[in-house]
Amino acid sequence: MNSAFAETELMKERFAKLLLGEDMSGGGNGVSTALAISNAITNLSASVFSQLWKLQPLSPQKKAIWYREMEWFLCISDSIVELVPSVQNFPGGGTFEIMVPQPRSDLFVNVPALKKIDAMLLNILDGFSNSEFCYVERGIVVSGDDDTKNFMTSSVRLEEKWWLPFPKVPQKGLSENARKKLQQCRECTNQILKAAMAINSNVLAEMEIPDTYLDSLPKSAKSCLGETLHGYLAADKFSPDGFMDRLDSSSEFTSLEVANQIEAAAHIWNQKYIRKYMPGGGRSTTSSSSWGGKKLKSSAAEIPKCKILAKRAENVLHSLRIRFPGLPQTSLDMSKIQHNRDVGRAIIESYSRVMESLAFNIVARIEDLLYVDDATKQRAAAESLYTAQGRLSCSFAKQRWISPTAPFSFDHSGELVSYHHDSGTIPQSPRNSHSREREPLDQALEKLTF
Repeated sequence: MNSAFAETELMKERFAKLLLGEDMSGGGNGVSTALAISNAITNLSASVFSQLWKLQPLSPQKKAIWYREMEWFLCISDSIVELVPSVQNFPGGGTFEIMVPQPRSDLFVNVPALKKIDAMLLNILDGFSNSEFCYVERGIVVSGDDDTKNFMTSSVRLEEKWWLPFPKVPQKGLSENARKKLQQCRECTNQILKAAMAINSNVLAEMEIPDTYLDSLPKSAKSCLGETLHGYLAADKFSPDGFMDRLDSSSEFTSLEVANQIEAAAHIWNQKYIRKYMPGGGRSTTSSSSWGGKKLKSSAAEIPKCKILAKRAENVLHSLRIRFPGLPQTSLDMSKIQHNRDVGRAIIESYSRVMESLAFNIVARIEDLLYVDDATKQRAAAESLYTAQGRLSCSFAKQRWISPTAPFSFDHSGELVSYHHDSGTIPQSPRNSHSREREPLDQALEKLTF
């Protein structure tokens, strides 16, 4: 009874915070309801999944909190409906048309899909119980585990993620079944990541572009991009892949900076096209090139250059998101979320964003574990080869075996040596005559280090 009362009071507190726009003082200085719900889902995800540094099941307490509070937030979407015409029959005969409510189409499609994605990701985490691997906290020296300590300090890739615990696998690596399971989980999570990204990008594209963002854009796209990027986009021969290759070779730009600049340039060119070729010269308020629900049409026979450049910029932005799936949100995305007033879209956007982040982190943890497994197996194979070579050298270094009945013997180099009983002498070993042929192998054994 007490737990049910406490849960009811917590629910009241959550909804009161949403209604007051996160301003619990009641002074009217809160944010919009849409932004309050978006922040609430984001903060809930941060409190539950922020410590996802290991591939292990979510604790029952955190899982219960996640399911309970997400159910509270998602129940708001049940009241967001749209009116559609419906034909009704009179009791005495005849028909009439009325408007009936039904769930809004975007919520009807996306919310169940996101719930399915949510359940699949948590099931993937639950599958990592009783695993062959474990984790070692950095800074903690494990007695008798010098190999792990040396590997932690020598791995450049894992040293860059210094805040994460170090994954530890058996000395000979993971079993084939465990590795196959990890690879299957990675492929499945990658598909889930793509689905969450698609939902998030679609709902962001449907949000209106805030006037504050359009007012902040410079007048010229060239001043926004700079000489280098503008030259790449305005070249006679252009391809998104070629642009990405040039971009990767330049250390002057980061992916997020380039995404912000290219996205701003695309909207500058689109606005220029609308002002020049559309009657009235209005503003485009959505990310798609449409005006009043109709596709834009040029009055000229050829497509204007500004439209071509805008299309190129959109293609490059799409390629950037594909090549860098962990790319943070751009300035336009954050501006849309901040100024959005549609509660339904806020729920879809925030829910898909936290699912995208969770899927990305799971893929990253699996790849780190597979990297450690590969390195461990290579190290074990090299040590096995070194041990075998050492045993072989020791056996060759023993005194050569001489048969008392055969007129020949084997020296420690494995060469056949003639033996004459009548002379009573043993000829010199021919090992020196083959020293040049054996030199590369000797050098290889001497240079082999681990």
